[in-house]
Amino acid sequence: SIFLMKSIETGHYKIHFNTNCYRELNAFIAISNFSKLFVIVDSNTHEACLPKFMSKLETDLGIEIIEIENGEVHKTIETCVGVWNALSELDADRKSLIINLGGGVVTDLGAFVASTFKRGIQFINVPTSLLAMVDASVGGKTGVDLGSLKNQVGVINIGAMVLIDTSYLDTLPANELRSGYAEMLKHGLIKNEDYWNKLRDLTNLTLSNLDNLIYKSVIIKNDVVTKDPHEDGLRKTLNYGHTLGHAIESLFLEDHKKTTLLHGEAIAVGMVLATYISHKLLDFPEEKLKTVKTTMIDLYGKVEFKQEDYQLIIELLKFDKKNSHGNINFVLLHDIASPKIDCIVENKLIIEAFTYYKA
Repeated sequence: SIFLMKSIETGHYKIHFNTNCYRELNAFIAISNFSKLFVIVDSNTHEACLPKFMSKLETDLGIEIIEIENGEVHKTIETCVGVWNALSELDADRKSLIINLGGGVVTDLGAFVASTFKRGIQFINVPTSLLAMVDASVGGKTGVDLGSLKNQVGVINIGAMVLIDTSYLDTLPANELRSGYAEMLKHGLIKNEDYWNKLRDLTNLTLSNLDNLIYKSVIIKNDVVTKDPHEDGLRKTLNYGHTLGHAIESLFLEDHKKTTLLHGEAIAVGMVLATYISHKLLDFPEEKLKTVKTTMIDLYGKVEFKQEDYQLIIELLKFDKKNSHGNINFVLLHDIASPKIDCIVENKLIIEAFTYYKA
């Protein structure tokens, strides 16, 4: 049966799905009196997604396409400067609309550019990767990296709407699909054990099941973000696995001898580590810890770490955005769907967790 994906209300904007997307978009443009439309793409989505998107757009307004290079290494202020300059040269004004068509780099950076250009113009995110659909699409976090340190500069600002058209996933390589799936697994671990078990059972995964699972993921994230928009408490739970995961991701970006990890691949390691630490500090059940480890390694394989990497990773933890007052704050779990925020973890336990991951 075709699952009807009703639009999700977030309090400030709506998230529309599949066939609804373009109906809502065109209706919105028709009543909004925009001066001009700008579509931000990267070199991949320009080719793979833009033709379909343009074919669904109904408007007489002028449309300009701005392409950025693809990949996390281009999620920088330098790229923003290029886009700001392009907007300026193409006569963007305060009544222009920016549509970000791409994965998390495009939606994070494009939304940040829109939030700051002329002190803020309207934007719409159209996430085309699984990661962006279940993660970047909700909650209004925008921003760029500072060198290899993730998301150090940005603002929280929400767009006019989010459009999730899952047919763009047909263009996604398998490793990128898996990368996004890691965030869905995280949603299960922090919020819903049934959902976690459904995600683990990949034997009957079809595209229409995937639609259901994506929908559920967006609902879980939206629920958390709505209750805590500025990350005073509950929203921190969405960082499960991310404290070490981001540090691992940064290390692999910096070290040119290492193969760069996709976000989800790094977070998968971070979740195994965080679950081991949870077992040690909060008595997270050992059987479930084993399940988390085998699930992540079956899906993502094992990442190789050298002894000297541990200290470098621990050094990188201090840039984590959840920290305050010099403490590294971890999200841990008493059990699946029972998180605890602001946990302090000793370095030797972190190294022990790596030993468990490698074993």
